[in-house]
Parts: sequence; structure tokens; C-alpha cells
Amino acid sequence: MTQKNSTERCDGCGKATGLKDTLGNEFCEDCLELAVAIKEKPETIKRICSLIKSDLRDNQDNGSHCKTTEIRDLPEVLDAVRFRTRDRELNTWYVSVSELEGNPVEIFASTAFDRDDQLQSRISNLTTITRLVSLILRNVFLGEVLTLEKTIKQLHRSSRQKNDLPDMLTNVLRSYEQDVEKMPSSVRE
Repeated sequence: MTQKNSTERCDGCGKATGLKDTLGNEFCEDCLELAVAIKEKPETIKRICSLIKSDLRDNQDNGSHCKTTEIRDLPEVLDAVRFRTRDRELNTWYVSVSELEGNPVEIFASTAFDRDDQLQSRISNLTTITRLVSLILRNVFLGEVLTLEKTIKQLHRSSRQKNDLPDMLTNVLRSYEQDVEKMPSSVRE
């Protein structure tokens, strides 16, 4: 677990202080305790949910417990498959797909032509696409929570220069951060 920058917000409650990166998300101390309890004691959490919050129950299970999605950490080392492909201008591209239990959880792409100025913009857009697809894959296969802050972070990290497409998208979406902060937590979820 690492301490996070105070400009980011907790994926659980939206608080902006004392964030720790864990379980593929950034949590404040209170939400981290809850996340650890949910991960380590899912049966206890299900029992408590059934006792105090009927709207959290899994309707398909006759209301005996609430739904919980197991959130799994992304290991430091993953198996990967590498593909070589060509674009319509016949540039060679390498696409690597990291897998966990046979499921894709991250995707990366690169080319040997990254010094070409015309390709810089394409590489920036490609980086954006692969970062966002990886974020979605981790949500689908690992249960990682998707948030506006995580989306903005991935767009920002994809930018190669001022006013490229990822930079423009980052700036536009940052204007929505205040709106998300004003929303009640029940609406944000």
C-alpha cells in the first residue's frame, strides 16, 4: 500500500485525504478498513447486510445475503501473449495482452517507429486506448472500481504533449470533477 496525492479522491466515499492504493483502488482509512473486511470476511459482511440493509440483498438468492464482488489484486508478474500486426501504412505494431487465469487484464501496444513525428499523435491515442481498455478489463475480471478520477488519471498519463487528444479529454473531464463531488454518495455509485 502506498500513500496517494491529496488531490485524488477515495473511490469509496469521495474523501480527498489520506488515500492508500490497495486492492486496485484508492481508499481513505475508513473505506480501506471496510474493503479489507469485505475481502477477508465476505460471509460476515453478507450476514450483516442481510440484517441491516434489505436493499443490498441479492434478489436471486431469496434475500438471504447481499451481493459481494470479490476484488482481487493484480499480481506483480503476469503471463502475457504478444501479437505482431501491421496497420494500413504497413507499420509493424506489437500488442501484448497480460492475462490472469486466461482472462485479459491489461493490454499494451508499441511500434519500432516511435521517432516518426506523424506517429507520435497516433501513439498517444493508442496509449490512451490501451490504458482505458486495461482499466475496463480490470473492472470486468478483477472487480476494480471504475471512477472518473481513474479515467482522468489514465488519460493524463497517456498524453505526450500539450493539447494532444488525451490532454484535451483530460481537461474537459476535469470540469466534471466538481459536479461529482457535489453529488450524494448514493448517486455516485
